[in-house]
Amino acid sequence: MSTLQTPLGSGFGPASTTADVIKGVSLEGKIAVVTGGYAGLGLETARILASAGARVIVPARDLQKAAAALNGLEGVELEPMDLIDPGSIDTFARKFLDSGRPLHILVNNAGVMALPQLKRDARGVEHHFAINHLGHFQLALRLLPALRRAKGARVVSLSSRGHQRSDVVFDDLNFERREYQPMLAYGQSKTANILFAVGLDARESARGVRAFSVHPGSIVATDLGRYLSTEQLRALGVIDENGRPILDPERQLKTVEQGAATQVWCATSPRLEGMGGVYCENVEVARLVSTEGSSGVRPYAIDPRSADRLWELSEGLLG
Repeated sequence: MSTLQTPLGSGFGPASTTADVIKGVSLEGKIAVVTGGYAGLGLETARILASAGARVIVPARDLQKAAAALNGLEGVELEPMDLIDPGSIDTFARKFLDSGRPLHILVNNAGVMALPQLKRDARGVEHHFAINHLGHFQLALRLLPALRRAKGARVVSLSSRGHQRSDVVFDDLNFERREYQPMLAYGQSKTANILFAVGLDARESARGVRAFSVHPGSIVATDLGRYLSTEQLRALGVIDENGRPILDPERQLKTVEQGAATQVWCATSPRLEGMGGVYCENVEVARLVSTEGSSGVRPYAIDPRSADRLWELSEGLLG
């Protein structure tokens, strides 16, 4: 697995934008689903995929907010779905499958970060894990028939360099015996996103479904960091003393167009044909790293044995 985490020489970099990576790519006749596709990175991803000819479906918890954000965007459909509600995921997937359409691109973009208080869903699953991983796991599995029907589909899961904060703690997934820390919970869920891509690719590549995970960078102009205080954002170095976003793509401080570039590249680039199960950042396949804080992916996040363990655990949680 580690040999797959070798940069390709993509020709792109930290400052590359969605417009750069989509250049020359036609998605005419393709169908995409983008979760969280009505704000921040998801909205930019939905917009750029539609601009290249794809039919984009955006499942949304807040239909009114989503409709306002997507107003005037041609080629985009809106459907109700809530990642914390297993029933709504099944309903969305069933409606899509009943349409008989193939699904060429699934971008698992929606998510939450740094919830200040410990929350668990009706199953007792901690909210970061339930929304960021388990909801998307259920969605992808329910949509597998449509992904296989595409005969060349890609599933892209939005992870983060935050995965370096925590492996998946299988013996205390829901913070029942350890102190809850928002960024540890977030980091655990982001590691799960990477392991999911490893597990899905291993199981489905022979059927034409390839999976990727990505780190977009630190993009302040999104809703993801809404639970972080001004003092926390300033300490992280993402805003200045006046509260303005600091833009420096070399330090992963990106615009939305730069941040969404890697997930769009993973979803569409011909350079990635025949590849999968890799973690990417800065529009490139990332290297393995052994320490927290540097660019790249930690070995525990691409361990196939952990990916299998997570897969079995997730199936069990879904019943």
